[in-house]
Amino acid sequence: MTDTTRVRPVDPRLVRYASASRGFFAVSAAIVLAQTGVVVGFAWSLTSALVGAVDGRPFDELTGYVAAAVALVVVRGLLIAASERVSARGAAAASLQLRERLVAAVATLGPGWLARRNAASLSVTAGHGLEALDAYFGRYLPQLVATAITTPILIGAITLADPLSGLTVVLTIPLIPLFMVLIGLATRSVQKKQYGTLGRLAARFADTVEGLGTLKAFGREHRAADTVERVTRDYKRETMTVLRVSFLSGFALEFLASISVAIIAVTIGFRLLSGDLTLLVGLFVLLLAPEAYLPLRQVGVQFHAASEGVAATEEIFDALDAARTAPVSEGTAAGTGTTLELRDVRVERGVHRMPSVSLRVEPGAVVLMTGPSGVGKSSVVAAILGYADHGGEVLLDGRAVPHARAAVAWAGQRPGLVSGTVAENVALGSDADPLAIAEALVDAGAADLDPATPLGAGGAGLSGGQAQRVAVARALYRSRTAGARILVLDEPSSALDADTEARVWETLRAEADAGAGVLLVSHRPSAREIADRVVDLGVLA
Repeated sequence: MTDTTRVRPVDPRLVRYASASRGFFAVSAAIVLAQTGVVVGFAWSLTSALVGAVDGRPFDELTGYVAAAVALVVVRGLLIAASERVSARGAAAASLQLRERLVAAVATLGPGWLARRNAASLSVTAGHGLEALDAYFGRYLPQLVATAITTPILIGAITLADPLSGLTVVLTIPLIPLFMVLIGLATRSVQKKQYGTLGRLAARFADTVEGLGTLKAFGREHRAADTVERVTRDYKRETMTVLRVSFLSGFALEFLASISVAIIAVTIGFRLLSGDLTLLVGLFVLLLAPEAYLPLRQVGVQFHAASEGVAATEEIFDALDAARTAPVSEGTAAGTGTTLELRDVRVERGVHRMPSVSLRVEPGAVVLMTGPSGVGKSSVVAAILGYADHGGEVLLDGRAVPHARAAVAWAGQRPGLVSGTVAENVALGSDADPLAIAEALVDAGAADLDPATPLGAGGAGLSGGQAQRVAVARALYRSRTAGARILVLDEPSSALDADTEARVWETLRAEADAGAGVLLVSHRPSAREIADRVVDLGVLA
């Protein structure tokens, strides 16, 4: 877990996982450098014009300075607009890359990792949390770049013009980052607490909606609503705490900067009166001094606006780091003739030790894995897919691999359907072949389902049996079109009637006879009729 007490200006993992941020930093640096030159040029042009007017110089001699000042104001406005555009594009590109990497990481880590987290909270992170990166990229990072580039240049310009004023800036400016660190620690703490509450609120609401029927049946719907209301109040209270800290930090930073500029102004005023400093130099320094403090002040202010995005990226980076360390299969080309073998595979679920399983699924064979509920059948499937830690070996064509995911077409106990049409759920991101989709649905006993039927979240709109048949059709479609010639089906007929079950068994037997290997997990006695071998985990336990 990320250390919440550590305040870093930029998490280096942002550059690693969102390559779009690299170009953003380069372009932002170029724009900030140009803006710094414009600030110095404007201060000098305006100072020259004002001092010339005070000295009574002809207007014709001053028009060049005035025109230059006006032109530089226009250029600065254009640079600000360019910075905002670059920031918006950078935020959009980085958010997209992080979402894509998060989805890939979840696929790599698998259901075992996901089961230890709340899906609703993760959805909030990937959705609302990454949207908060707009403030991070649009306001915070440009100010951070400006602090690294503009502040040293302006301090150097002030020092060259007036060493005493430069020394004053050097001595006072560290107070701002000191207070920024102190306030940042408080902000990070309250922001992470607020963001955690938002995740709990999303999780609680999703769980309440999912179990609303049960809650209603037992008369507990009001208690669930009270719980959601209580968490909502907690979120509102923590949001107000974040705002209070933000306002306090803004006041503190502005106060420090104002006092520092006032010190410089007072010293310049006394030296002007004594004749130790010219008006040209004094006015030039006074125009640059606020600009020297501005980037640091804005970093502190914008940190609060960006802190929600920072909290979200930390959770995402933790998931991406976990995916990087997860074992990656060297792969075996999927296709006809692939053999799956398990040698003494044992999955550990906490203190519960599953039986050690050895089996072999050759092309043309149907291997039935059976046993009482809870003996570990689904855990063995999870080990094959790389979604569960295990001992022993998983082999494809005689070669040990971390998982056999690339060679497997799988249908689990939960259909795992998504919003979209039936056809989109069958193809699931693959190139859609309408004829192959229709054939897969027919062979899965779902000939009555129109492939164009739209489904809601989680496959809403289908009965349990229909959803299960769509999942079987998806496995058949992947096996036939992607060359994943090992079918692994975990209780594919648990929600089917006897006639539909017989149709599914007939299809699986035909797939095996056509050269596929089939590992079937089922407790149904009828499954034994199509099996070439039976592995009873109840006997092994």
